[in-house]
Amino acid sequence: MEKLIQQRCFDWVMRPDRLFCDLPADAMQAFDGIKLVTQYPPGAALFREGRRANHVFILSEGRVKLSVCSESGKRLNLRIAGSGEVLGLSASLSSAPYELTAETLDHAVVAVVKRGDLQRFLRDHRVPCLRVVYLLSQDLHVAYDRVRSIGLCRHRQPRISRPN
Repeated sequence: MEKLIQQRCFDWVMRPDRLFCDLPADAMQAFDGIKLVTQYPPGAALFREGRRANHVFILSEGRVKLSVCSESGKRLNLRIAGSGEVLGLSASLSSAPYELTAETLDHAVVAVVKRGDLQRFLRDHRVPCLRVVYLLSQDLHVAYDRVRSIGLCRHRQPRISRPN
């Protein structure tokens, strides 16, 4: 973490793309009150797989590499997260450990929200709560599709016809 900077949702570029920024004014003001916007240098870990999820991270600028580690210690890069993405949401809301590791690839500006503050915010504001439900549902469907494509690829190998 480099330095704390003041940044309000009202000031973020491409505001409608942001889960917590295209909100009614009262919810937006409340969210501004619970987030801490921080700059991270390249190579900084936002969170690590297996550690307790105490925060949610909203990527305002920059890119973040998301990876998992196998039991043998081999690291698998899953994807690159970009501006506007919310990281650690599922783990944080379920009070589970982070499922993966998130590391900045370049300079990043990130809004960090404590788990308890986010839970209270969602309890008090219906619109962002429903958006979080929708986002988590989308994540689940993406995971189903990935499992389906991996599972079906193995079964869709061409069969060799045997002559009678």
